[in-house]
Amino acid sequence: MSLATVKASLTARRLWSDVRAPGVGRLERYRRVKEAGRMYTTTVIATTSGTAAMVINEPSAPQASVSPRITATRRQRGFTLLEMMVTVATLAIVAGIALPNYLDYMTRGKIVEATSGLNDMRVRLEQYFADNRQYPTGCVASATGPAPAGKIYLPASIKHFAFTCALRATTYTVTATGTAGGGMAGFVYTINQASARNTASLPPGWAGAGSSSTCWVTRKSGDC
Repeated sequence: MSLATVKASLTARRLWSDVRAPGVGRLERYRRVKEAGRMYTTTVIATTSGTAAMVINEPSAPQASVSPRITATRRQRGFTLLEMMVTVATLAIVAGIALPNYLDYMTRGKIVEATSGLNDMRVRLEQYFADNRQYPTGCVASATGPAPAGKIYLPASIKHFAFTCALRATTYTVTATGTAGGGMAGFVYTINQASARNTASLPPGWAGAGSSSTCWVTRKSGDC
């Protein structure tokens, strides 16, 4: 038996004697065994020459327990074909409802240019008649300064309608015609000396136009 083996055996007997000392209770004995096993680790390492060496290692700090749960890394992923189809269908439904309403709203906003311009012409023509006892002989494009003698200016700052007038000494008819460039082709509104309003023409899909019209139609349904 080698010297290293003898030393290891004596060390083990001494530790065991401490555990079995008189007056040591069961709990204390268990604690000492556990403490002895935790504090010292005896390892006999065989060498190539056939001798043995005893190595007494100080215990390392207890390692923290590793949770068995593994948190999966959230992976970035793209849209599936089904998700794309649902999204496209939803957008199509929303566009089918919202887009026509939006276009109608924009059209009604442009019609205001015609109705306000016709009302402005009526007021100025009546003022001219009150001053001259007759209506002017013609309408000219708006410019700076007073209108030429016997003439009256057409509405200024017009984008979506073109204004014309048919004048006589005691009668007149002013017409607002929508322009294709302004997106209002097909809209025609008129007013005369009797303040009679008429919707002469409307684009397809709109109701209420004709010689019997007595108002300016502003909605597809024919409402004024």
